[in-house]
Amino acid sequence: MGSARSNESKNHAWMFLFLCWVVTLVATAGSLFFSEVMHFPPCVLCWYQRICMYPLVFIYFAGLFPLNRSVLRFTVPLLFTGWIMALYHILVYHGVIPESLTPCTEGVSCAAVFFEWFGFISIPVLSFTAFTVLLILSFCFKVEVSKYEK
Repeated sequence: MGSARSNESKNHAWMFLFLCWVVTLVATAGSLFFSEVMHFPPCVLCWYQRICMYPLVFIYFAGLFPLNRSVLRFTVPLLFTGWIMALYHILVYHGVIPESLTPCTEGVSCAAVFFEWFGFISIPVLSFTAFTVLLILSFCFKVEVSKYEK
């Protein structure tokens, strides 16, 4: 019976890691769509978030085959850094933090509005949501891995 639970936890862990990979793939494709197809130039804060997101596609994929718990060692620092950058970007975007306190001194403004779906979903919100979902899925992955390693 313990082996069946262990296999079930291992399957759940793999599923959470696979979902992380899917989210990073969609987020990466989305950011490339906005810049390359829609021709929305990324600001400096967008580039920083991309630097955190893009490698995750490869790291999560490498962690799937075979399932590797150590993937968290490499992904969590990128996730937290990207999450903080996205939160900071949202605060700049909404004027809570003045744009003079951003690295966006040249080029595209970090507060530039390219679109707002439903009046509040912007590019910084999409990035923040992706990093938040990835943090939650990574936590779920860790919980499931700890179940089958016992």
